[in-house]
Amino acid sequence: MSAPDAADVREVAVPVSTVWTRPDAPRDVDAAATGDLPDMAAWVATLDAEGTDDRRLGLHGRTLTQLLLGEPVQVLEERDGWARVAALWQDSSSDERGYVGWVRRGHLGRPVDRRTGPTARVTGRTATAVRDDGVELTLSCGTLLWHDEDGRDTPEVQVALPDGRTARLSRSDVALGHKREHPAWTPDALLATARQFVGVKYLWGGTSGWGLDCSGLVHLTLRSHLSLLPRDAFDQEASARVRPVDLDVVEPGDLYFFARPGDQIYHVGFVSRPVEPDGTRWMLHAPEGGAAAIEDAPLAPHRAATLVAAGRVHDPSVVE
Repeated sequence: MSAPDAADVREVAVPVSTVWTRPDAPRDVDAAATGDLPDMAAWVATLDAEGTDDRRLGLHGRTLTQLLLGEPVQVLEERDGWARVAALWQDSSSDERGYVGWVRRGHLGRPVDRRTGPTARVTGRTATAVRDDGVELTLSCGTLLWHDEDGRDTPEVQVALPDGRTARLSRSDVALGHKREHPAWTPDALLATARQFVGVKYLWGGTSGWGLDCSGLVHLTLRSHLSLLPRDAFDQEASARVRPVDLDVVEPGDLYFFARPGDQIYHVGFVSRPVEPDGTRWMLHAPEGGAAAIEDAPLAPHRAATLVAAGRVHDPSVVE
């Protein structure tokens, strides 16, 4: 795969940009997600308004994934205020450039002019940053930004944003590191990150702290520890960075994969406990459904019937 032309690369300039199947996919109820400064909290509240159980289910065929502040994309096409992009940090077997879909053109900005150096990544489910113009931005877990090394003893960290802007975050909300450092984690650390989302409702295409789908939970959790896995469950199972593990010897932090007879992998979740003597298996995952929430629970019979494989992430890629 050749590197994209630098002239075509942009970075996400808003906290979360939702990727849609086409420019006319968003509905009126999705206005908070497509505004100039998206409001994820307001959007999910609208989706969950009383008597609107079908609003989340109605995202099927409309949303694809989400992009976080500072995430790079390759712009493939522009049309009427929208951009068709390839998400460079979200590998997909459907396109070698990355996950492809449509975002608001105004959600993209000129990349930060750095290629290496110190970084700050949001570790909690969300964190508040104050931009240089005083605008508050609520960032998602997994957001990775360059930071200035000055002020090491101050309670805040200054980070660089696209389009030459800056912002400040509380030092307690981020982990400081280096963008080219080799990822390192323990199973307990992975599960601690994933458990922050228990109780958050399933969101088709969600990869942020306001809602996740099954593979989005896995992708975001690993990205939060500086490692990239493909975006979709079937691509995650096939990834060279996921080593097959016998179902009888799985360990917490491994991945369970599910498929119906004759079909590709359709679901994924984290092994959260060793297999119990009676065969009970626990999984931390995002079960699909209009009102379903991320849970850490024993496999239901219908789920256990489609369990086909397990894997362990190894030799991870570095987020660059």
